[in-house]
Amino acid sequence: MSKEKECRTGALVFVKLSAATLTIASLLCLSGCTTNLKSEVNEPYRTINGSFSGEKVAYSPDPLVAYRWSNPQADDSLEIYTIPPVSVTADIPGNINFKNPANLSVKGECNLMFDFGQVNAAWFEFESEDFEGDIEMSISEFNEPAVFNAGAEHPVKTATPAKYGHSYRLELNKELYEGVRFAWIHIKKLDKPASLHNIRLVCQIKPINYEGSFECSDTTLSRIWYTGAYDVKLNLLHDYFGAILMERSDRISWTGDAHPSQAASLVAFGNYDFIKTNLRHTSTQFNGIVSYSLYWTLSLTDYYSYTGDKALFDEMKDNLCNKLETAYNHYDNLPAMNFYGWDERLGAGFEKPDCAEVQNAYKMLCIRAWNECGKAFFNAGYYDLADKYLMYANEKTASLRAENKSLRTFGVHAAADAINADFLNEKEKDFLWQNTLSDRQQRLSYSPFNQYFIIQSLARLNRYNEALTTIDDCWGGQVRYGGTTFFEVFRPSWNDISRPNDAPINNQCGYTSLTHPWSAGVTKWLSEEILGVKPLSPGFKNFIVKPHLSQLVTWVKGKTPTPLGAIAFDYNLETGEGSLTVPDGANAVFAAPLAGKTISKMFIDGENTDWNDQDADFIYFRDIPAGKHKIKVEYSSEELQPVEKEPFIYELMQTVAEDTVTRGAWIGKYGAKGYLLCNYDDSLVHRVDLPDFISSVNFSKNDDVVWQNSRHVHWTDASDDERALLSPSDSKSRSLGAVTTRDPSPCYQTMTVDIQCKSNRTYRLSLYFVDWERDGRRSAIEVFDLANRKLLMPVTMVRNYENGKYLTFTFDRSVRIRINQVRGMNAALSGIFFN
Repeated sequence: MSKEKECRTGALVFVKLSAATLTIASLLCLSGCTTNLKSEVNEPYRTINGSFSGEKVAYSPDPLVAYRWSNPQADDSLEIYTIPPVSVTADIPGNINFKNPANLSVKGECNLMFDFGQVNAAWFEFESEDFEGDIEMSISEFNEPAVFNAGAEHPVKTATPAKYGHSYRLELNKELYEGVRFAWIHIKKLDKPASLHNIRLVCQIKPINYEGSFECSDTTLSRIWYTGAYDVKLNLLHDYFGAILMERSDRISWTGDAHPSQAASLVAFGNYDFIKTNLRHTSTQFNGIVSYSLYWTLSLTDYYSYTGDKALFDEMKDNLCNKLETAYNHYDNLPAMNFYGWDERLGAGFEKPDCAEVQNAYKMLCIRAWNECGKAFFNAGYYDLADKYLMYANEKTASLRAENKSLRTFGVHAAADAINADFLNEKEKDFLWQNTLSDRQQRLSYSPFNQYFIIQSLARLNRYNEALTTIDDCWGGQVRYGGTTFFEVFRPSWNDISRPNDAPINNQCGYTSLTHPWSAGVTKWLSEEILGVKPLSPGFKNFIVKPHLSQLVTWVKGKTPTPLGAIAFDYNLETGEGSLTVPDGANAVFAAPLAGKTISKMFIDGENTDWNDQDADFIYFRDIPAGKHKIKVEYSSEELQPVEKEPFIYELMQTVAEDTVTRGAWIGKYGAKGYLLCNYDDSLVHRVDLPDFISSVNFSKNDDVVWQNSRHVHWTDASDDERALLSPSDSKSRSLGAVTTRDPSPCYQTMTVDIQCKSNRTYRLSLYFVDWERDGRRSAIEVFDLANRKLLMPVTMVRNYENGKYLTFTFDRSVRIRINQVRGMNAALSGIFFN
């Protein structure tokens, strides 16, 4: 066994197991034999009952990726396993001695942080026979102890542990589990030196096997596939698909969230019986969100397409028809939308969801549901119902075209839903590509949930290279952030302002979840579009293998589970070699990619074979029977078609100036054209002198006393504190107030400031931030075009503003400034200055 590695940086000691040590320690831990000291905690579930008999996968964050259960079933109970930390850090290195990160001794007060390598559905425990003193424990998905919203059973994820004999367990909710990658032991008081043993996470899991797989020449894509699968797996509960690991009061079944989660599960696990259970579980609920009923219909058609389970389709037929009829009644008389996604262009979640973009997107989702369900009814033999719902789709698309200008009002989300509804002609699709989807930065949605439908639309546009770029921006960016699961929301610029595994930016979704399986739809997309395996008839009795390969991805290999057995496929575009396994009872079509080259010959199992037909991108060979087949395609000598790299451009690229020197002495440096001093006067009134080119400044979602839809706090007046702002009337007295976010209320970890210009002109705007209580506030600034809600520039992080800090921007239009809490009691803004 390799020796533990140690390095010291400042006041931290860091101990990390080598790869060999970690493998052995993990296996011991998974066997329940971490140390000889027996735990005295009664755990809620039995220990996992299987073996490491599957294939190891370097790209997977799942410690059980190679673990296999014998015949897992939908009604299986959850099981548990334990894992040790891979590293430990201490704020006072001299107060600890260690054998390894799971077993150490302490001789004084300190804070110990443990990294377990990946997020787990888990709770935190350790043993000590001789500890005397005061202790607390913490957990988090990121590298600081987590804090969540009011309404959670335990919003602050730090507490005194429960003690069972010599065992200590952090208990934060009645179900025990949270999302845990990092954990802490806080030695608050120590009466004598003590040993801490068997430091561990107890992880819960639903028995499930990887029946699917994915690997390609782009290792980031391989990692993304397995990260999505692991994200879903962690959230599988006893009798339904869960939607979030962290307990923040919304850990329930969310019908729409389950759509991409079940989609990923189809290709990664093939756990059809449990997907069936969840479809039944969610069939009568829509969480008060009308679009979620339609995502359920898409999940049912997905399931039927993959399984051919006509019995469930028959069982759910009336329910399905009711949902489709409701959508028809809604189409021309829209109900309250309530929610469509967290993106600013979708009304920022629950803030303003009844906007035109959401209404248009919902209508397109209705058309998609009628089209896809109509086809499913046809395949199931319900021809009258097929005609009915296809007629609904045709009727509404005809009226849409009659309006003539409708598509011109579509933003990226409505455009994606329209393309996915599969009714547009080539001219209409090209219009939406050119006007809404061709901008790499603007086609990113804040929610990876909505991003799934955007990459689906790019595939329908045959824009696979652009889709892969977007996948890297969104899901690859999360992996680069340190993600071992996928997040509730994400922007690529987070990686420019934070280190991997730093606390994420909280926002209109509330305290951001880093394990949100609604973000896992990309796993199914990669299996269907890059590996290329899709059913052509229910249950894969007929299927196509159509890999979209290029310079970006030159080879692919993987499996897709089906009721008939796994379809295994691999193909190398550079050599033209591959293989395909067709299960018994199935018939396959293979589409060989051209990628800008020409094909001279094609061999199946060594026989020179004429292909059936071809298009601009593929040649097709049909009626491949059951069995394992060798493929050889001889290409001409042309090079692969080059892929031009798309630029990533913000409309407003600028360096945001920071000033920590001026503090409250703003007069003569800021505000030459006007100002707004937030809650400056003792009477809880802003001190305002706006420029003649600004018509209004409106706040929303802030705290305390209402003024122009905002809420505020007053901190001090007649102050000699240099952070307090000088009075514009006498230049000697000082006062300070602020507008703040309404933490810890759910979804109020954000506030907006709308700056309305009378006409577009260039101006400088400075924001003054003060962390008055020196509470460690950390805040993030987003800037949007006020007219269309498009993101204009990268996110800006405001750190260390306890002594006062100005941020200065240059704008040329009306803007919305969104200020988000990251850490500290809230985000606080004290002044706005115009130059």
